[in-house]
Amino acid sequence: MNKLLAALIATLFATAAIAQTSPVTPAVASAQASAQHDINKAANKEAKVDAKADANVAKAEMKADEKKADAQHKANKTKAKAHDKVVDADAEDKMKAQAKADKAAAKADAKAGKTSVKADAKVAKEKVEANADKAIAATKTEEAKAKADAEVKAAAAK
Repeated sequence: MNKLLAALIATLFATAAIAQTSPVTPAVASAQASAQHDINKAANKEAKVDAKADANVAKAEMKADEKKADAQHKANKTKAKAHDKVVDADAEDKMKAQAKADKAAAKADAKAGKTSVKADAKVAKEKVEANADKAIAATKTEEAKAKADAEVKAAAAK
């Protein structure tokens, strides 16, 4: 019973508060509708920019993974060839062939590492650009909201 009574009293006060506010004029209603349209438009643009930025980052990550895998595959192939030469070498030339194979393996690993670092750098750059694009879009949305609020206040002041 107390909850019902409290709800009725709250409704009474809310109705009284609404009755005391000034009625919405057609100009204010129009300004509010226009403002909401502008805000929705900005929010949609922001969502599109976010989605595009995320897609670009995903694409860059995929390319980087492919480049890393290709580089590692090439390095493994080079190492295998060098190892085969060691196996095929005469007993006298095995030490020399092993040293040559170790050198080739080190060179292949270094090349794969360099490729990996470059690929990761491109991904990092794409992430920074994506975050910048997202921040700019969010700022534009906030700007649209502020302009919309100003337009509604100006319409209400007339």
